[in-house]
Amino acid sequence: MSSPTLDSPWPSSPSDSFCGSFNIRIEGEIPDEILPVLEDPTSSVSYNHNIPKPPPPVPSKTYSRNKYFKRLSRSCSVPKETMDAWDKLFKDGYGADVYIFTEDESYIPAHFSVLSIASPVLGNFLQQSKVKNGMRYIKIPGVPYEAVYTFIRFLYSSCYEKEEMKKFVLHLLVLSHSYSVPSLKRVCIYLLEQGWLRKENVVDVLQLARNCDAPRLSLICIRMVVKDFKAISSTEGWKVMKRVNPALEQELLESVVEADSRKEERLKKKEERKVYLQLYEAMEALLHICRDGCRTIGPRDKVFRGSQVACDFPACKGLETLVRHFSSCKTRVPGGCAHCKRMWQLLELHSRICDEPDSCKVPLCRHFKEKMQQQTKKDEAKWKLLVSKVVAAKLGPISGRRASFL
Repeated sequence: MSSPTLDSPWPSSPSDSFCGSFNIRIEGEIPDEILPVLEDPTSSVSYNHNIPKPPPPVPSKTYSRNKYFKRLSRSCSVPKETMDAWDKLFKDGYGADVYIFTEDESYIPAHFSVLSIASPVLGNFLQQSKVKNGMRYIKIPGVPYEAVYTFIRFLYSSCYEKEEMKKFVLHLLVLSHSYSVPSLKRVCIYLLEQGWLRKENVVDVLQLARNCDAPRLSLICIRMVVKDFKAISSTEGWKVMKRVNPALEQELLESVVEADSRKEERLKKKEERKVYLQLYEAMEALLHICRDGCRTIGPRDKVFRGSQVACDFPACKGLETLVRHFSSCKTRVPGGCAHCKRMWQLLELHSRICDEPDSCKVPLCRHFKEKMQQQTKKDEAKWKLLVSKVVAAKLGPISGRRASFL
C-alpha cells in the first residue's frame, strides 16, 4: 500500500486538491420571473395596530422545552425504514441535481441539499462548482469509483457494504478527513484498529493516520512497529518511508530505543524486587526461628523433633544453616567471615523493622536499636532506603510506592 497514488491527490488543504480538477465558478443568471419571489415580502405587508402583539414566552417554559428537545435528541434513534428510504433515494437518484465524476470519468448522481448538510466542505465546493441546465458538476480525483460511491452513499444513510468498506478503508479515511465527515472517519479508524493492520501496511497506515489527524490510530501503529520492528523494517513500506520521510524513520527508531530502555528498566526493577522480597522472607524466617522454633533449631525452652513436618517459611532452611554457622564460627566479628557478616546485616535489618524491641526474642535487637543513635546521617539514610524497599517488596508495586512516600 505504499504507492504514491493514494497520497498525491490529497494536499494539506482540501480546497487545493480540487483547483486543478474543475473551474470554481457559478454559471447562469436567475430569471426575471423568479426575482420577485426572492425579494423581502415585509415591505408590502401592512400591520393592523389595533391588534395587540402576542406576549413573549415565559422563560421557565422555554427553558424546559429546550431541555426537553435536548434530551429527545440524545435519545433519538433512526428506524431502519428511514435509513432504507435515504439509501433508496441515493441509489435511484430521483430528482438529482449534482453529478460527481470519478477518476475513470464515471459519474454518480446526487442531491445538492443532502451533500451540503452531510458535509459542509463538500457543500462549499458544490456552491462554487459549474452549473449547467440546473445541474452541478464536480470531480473527486485520485480515488476509485467504488470508493467514491461508498462515500456518497454513507453521506445519505450511513449505510455501507462491509466488504467494500474493508477494501477501500484507506481511501475512505482520506475522504472522510478531507470532507469533514467525523462519523465515517470513526468507522474507518475502528476497522483499521480491529485487525486490519499488518506488518506490510502499518507504515503506510501510520503516515495516513498522521495526515488525517487520527492520534489513537497513530499510537497503535507506533506500538506495532516497536513490537515487531525487525520484521516491519524489512518491508517495502518501510523502505519507501525511509526515502521520502526520513524524519519519521528517525522518530520510530527513537521510539524503539526508548521501548528497549523501558523494558530493561522493568527487568532491572523486577530483579531488585526479587532480592528485597528474599530479604523480607529472611526477616520472617528469622523471627519464626527465634520465637517459635523450627524443626531442630529455636529457643532454649523449646523441644523439637527431627521428624517435624516441612516449614511454611521458604527461607527457613537456608537461614537455619546460616544461624548454625554464626553460632559456631571462630571469626564472628563484623567484617571477618562473609557468612557471619551477612548474619550481622540480617540482625541489624530486623532491628530496624521490629517495633517491639523490649519483648523481641531475636538476639541483639535492642543492641542495634541503641546503635542507631550513634550512626552518621549517611549510614542512616542508606538503612532507611533499604528498609523502605524491603517493606515495599512485600506490599507490592502500588502499595510499595505508597509506603515509601509515607
